[in-house]
Amino acid sequence: MDTLWRDGSRASQVYFISGGHKPINLHQWGPGVRDVYALHFIIRGQGTLETGGQQFRLGPGESFILFPQKEIYYYPDPVDPWEYVWIEFNGRDAGRFVDMTQLSVRHPVLPAAPKTMAPWFHLGWNAGASPGEVLRADARLHLLLSYYMEFFPSEKQAETRDDVWMAKTYIEQNYWQSSLTVAEIVQAVNLERSYLFRKFKEATGESVSTYITACRIRRACELLESSQLSIQSIAYSVGYNDPLYFSRVFKKATSYTPSAYMMLHQKRAGR
Repeated sequence: MDTLWRDGSRASQVYFISGGHKPINLHQWGPGVRDVYALHFIIRGQGTLETGGQQFRLGPGESFILFPQKEIYYYPDPVDPWEYVWIEFNGRDAGRFVDMTQLSVRHPVLPAAPKTMAPWFHLGWNAGASPGEVLRADARLHLLLSYYMEFFPSEKQAETRDDVWMAKTYIEQNYWQSSLTVAEIVQAVNLERSYLFRKFKEATGESVSTYITACRIRRACELLESSQLSIQSIAYSVGYNDPLYFSRVFKKATSYTPSAYMMLHQKRAGR
């Protein structure tokens, strides 16, 4: 990962830029625009955000965000000025992450959080420029945003939950574990067993257990075609501790034994 904060080629497509703490004072900013997303959490006191022709009065526990290239003006209450923490971030996927919360350009504020969010903002402040520090800052930013997604989920987020995609993704990430079971997948996606079975069958035309096998055999084919691994190593790599059992499952799925499949593709590659 590059150590430059604004390097768009960085592996993390939502990345930390800066953050800080504003103690009680009469600091104000704007009217003006920023190039980044800037999320604020109010610890105490009150203040006002003006943007998009709207005015939002804010107090303890509430949050507001500044969107890139949207004119904003924010200032403290003269009698009870606010104290707040903030974090700036950007990246290709930053807008998508924000869209997973209730924050929007038309409504850039959130009500009081169920618990103080200040500690999660503090985590990124001391980030330096070393690769390790940059990586930790990005990870802590993701953690902070995950809490906002959890506490203030968007309607779109709830509507777009794809249970079958979640199950397939879990299988594709864990097919290599010989201990992988349907019960484990059901628990991972937090769904009732019969409901997942029905939705999975409707979407894929296969049962969950059949999809697990298909995923393992597909990966085994790739390894047989492109690697120099032994049949035993390939069997272990795709979740089968018994190479003989793997061979039987593979032949049933492809009509070839693993050895025959490997030889066939070696001959084709040699043409």
